[in-house]
Amino acid sequence: MNDLTDIQTRFPALSDGWSRFDGPAGTQVVDTAIDAMSEWQRSGRNANSHGAFPAAQACDDLVEETSETMGELLSADPAGMTFGPSTTANMMALTRAVAVSLEPEDEIICTTLDHDANVAPWMLAARDSGSTIRMAEFDPKTGRLEAEAVIDLISKRTKWIAVTGSSNVIGSIPDVTSITTAAHEAGAKVAVDGVHLTPHRKVDINKMGCDVYATSSYKWYGPHAGIMWIEPEVLNDLPVYKVRPSPEKGAGRFQYGTPPWETLAGIKEAAKFLLSVGFESIIEHESARFERLLSGLINMPKVRVLGPQDNKDRAPTLMFLVEGKEPEEVAQKVAEAKVAVWDGHNYAVEAMNPLGLGEKGAVRAGVCIYIDDKDVDRLLEVVSLI
Repeated sequence: MNDLTDIQTRFPALSDGWSRFDGPAGTQVVDTAIDAMSEWQRSGRNANSHGAFPAAQACDDLVEETSETMGELLSADPAGMTFGPSTTANMMALTRAVAVSLEPEDEIICTTLDHDANVAPWMLAARDSGSTIRMAEFDPKTGRLEAEAVIDLISKRTKWIAVTGSSNVIGSIPDVTSITTAAHEAGAKVAVDGVHLTPHRKVDINKMGCDVYATSSYKWYGPHAGIMWIEPEVLNDLPVYKVRPSPEKGAGRFQYGTPPWETLAGIKEAAKFLLSVGFESIIEHESARFERLLSGLINMPKVRVLGPQDNKDRAPTLMFLVEGKEPEEVAQKVAEAKVAVWDGHNYAVEAMNPLGLGEKGAVRAGVCIYIDDKDVDRLLEVVSLI
């Protein structure tokens, strides 16, 4: 197990003195990913794919290497790795293709726990195909989405289930494996939004059994990009919207235009960073800091923590309110102490009503690999003074 005491030295941006609890929306970039992107731009290998000269071959090699590294990170077949600008963009491309084969009698199951990137694209697919969206609801008292809440909605009409790997606002982690098992027994497919799960848990797509898994490297110390794994047979069968010269089979079907090569270089190194640190070390480090944060906020009389009140089966992320203060006001006060948190709904729009929140949402704080005890104590102190 790795000691992460000095892990902050791997993140040049942290030299500005801020405590960064804003990681759920985007983390700082690890040094090796920064170096890889810069080196690629200087190397002369910046070209395009499928050419007769060395730089073009280097581009092809980079796609293969990055796909293989992502396959190792996610325990999945590298042949299913596709790359795009973000998970939202990737989901829009996926659902546009899915909609072509949907019929009016078909149903799609979404959840109220999900980020809108895994809800709105499916709603648009349903709109365009005339099919129906059914919403599985999480329990606002516990903050948990029980597998049965999804499974009970599955019928012979169900074609796709869209479910989060972990809530991006309250952290809870559903039992996706049970959901995928039930879905496949009914002949349905499952798309998992793994954006908030990937940095905090070792993902094993082979065990999870999903048909699509989406993640974004800027949530795990890499560049702004989205990676979407699609089970290779599903990928080949989808009626993808694409330009005519694009491949008829394989991941290239989802590649819209020339990939950002330097970004792929950064993705590869960010993934290698996670693998080198190891998820056992990551979980131990983050869990200890999160326990400190969670208990500290719960013990403040004027603070209400939303969602789960424990640290079981969740990513290290929470939302809270301060009595008598608007979330934006709290975030601004915290920022004055050079502590970064988010306020609002954070795109989990379906979760706001069950949590008893309006459009203003709540304050969100997330622990990631470079948060230490001093950062936690700093946040707790400033909240206690508001």
